Amino acid sequence: MSRADLARHGARRGPAGAIPSPNIWHHTASYELENRALDPHGRLWAAMERASGGWAGRDVLDVGCGTGFYLPRFAESARRVIGVEPHPDLAALAARRARRLENVSVSTGMAQDLPLPPASVDVVHARWAYFFGPGCEPGLAELDRVVRRGGVALVIDNDPTRSTFGRWFRRGYPRLPPAETVARFWSRHGWTRVSVDMDWSFSSRADLEEVVRIEFDAATADAVLAEHTGTGVDYAVNLWWKRF
Repeated sequence: MSRADLARHGARRGPAGAIPSPNIWHHTASYELENRALDPHGRLWAAMERASGGWAGRDVLDVGCGTGFYLPRFAESARRVIGVEPHPDLAALAARRARRLENVSVSTGMAQDLPLPPASVDVVHARWAYFFGPGCEPGLAELDRVVRRGGVALVIDNDPTRSTFGRWFRRGYPRLPPAETVARFWSRHGWTRVSVDMDWSFSSRADLEEVVRIEFDAATADAVLAEHTGTGVDYAVNLWWKRF
């Protein structure tokens, strides 16, 4: 999928009730750069496989799949892959990306009202999509409904307590709930945390700067870029997982 294709899709209105993404909804092509730069050593993918037992031969749901960046990777070994995305334009791009993959389908829908029947998937992947702690209980209830017994859900979110990116995140989003509050929420609901240290690794400084500017307000972006050199950033995330 070309950058021009992605750039044509941006700040359109999403469906009623959807929580707008500050980055991919409005800066689709730039977010593609971010996805390509993320986790160059595969540390997060390795942690996901260990926690889930892998997805080979299983049915996978990618919640908030965006433009479908990760659908082909799951499709390499999964029996079936379903992408669900609330923004119709992004869902259309995801369907286009996966059009030659016979075991992949894409639907428009929201995490709190998934367009799937009960007990229909084995592995759920949600990466920076809806599940950010307190307030996501309706989505958790949907996971209880659609995940088969013995299945696993994987939720990835930023760890603001560690890494260079974590420091930037605290600076850019000071009003978010404290990390300990979010951790208590997930633990109380029976989820287990795996801390993962990975990286952003960009092919150019221009690409890094472009992505930083879709993740933070202008003042924060200017400040962090002024103090950081190079094209790589150490980046910590939390992988929350639960077996059903």
